[in-house]
Parts: sequence; C-alpha cells; structure tokens
Amino acid sequence: MIREHAGSVTVDVLVQPRASRASVGPIHDGRLKISVTSPPVDGEANAAVVELFAKQLGVAKGAVEVIAGTSSRRKTLRITGVTAAAIEGLLG
Repeated sequence: MIREHAGSVTVDVLVQPRASRASVGPIHDGRLKISVTSPPVDGEANAAVVELFAKQLGVAKGAVEVIAGTSSRRKTLRITGVTAAAIEGLLG
C-alpha cells in the first residue's frame, strides 16, 4: 500500500467521490480510503485528492501526482518530498 522510493512515496488509495466531507483513512481492502466532496467528473475528484493530500502532508500540490487509475476509484499516488512515516501518520 505505501512504498518508499528514492525521494518519493507511492500510495495505493481508494477514492470515494461525492462524500459528505473530505477525509483520509481508514484502510479499506488494502488501500488508503480517501473521501472527497467533488464529483468524479472532468478530473474534479482527482484534483480534490491531490489538494487534500497536499494539505494534510504540508507539501505543494505539485508534489502529489496521480500516476495510475486516473479514471478509476482505485488510484496510485506519488508524493515527493515526504517519507512513508509521514503518510502513516495521517492514519492515526
């Protein structure tokens, strides 16, 4: 689910669009669940996921990238400039 690479971390996530509020966690089916209020139309949910992760981790939006699953609820994100421990810190 969370893999650390040289200078970046990749995270497998499950996105729930049109949620009542934005949140990170818990783990669902081996993926980090991300709830966003945006609809899954015209990349709005992807943009909301990037913005939420950047805000939660204190990094620029440009440091968070959807690298797989752009049109799916199951996505893989790459975040540069953070460690796996920082991502795990979002869980509790």
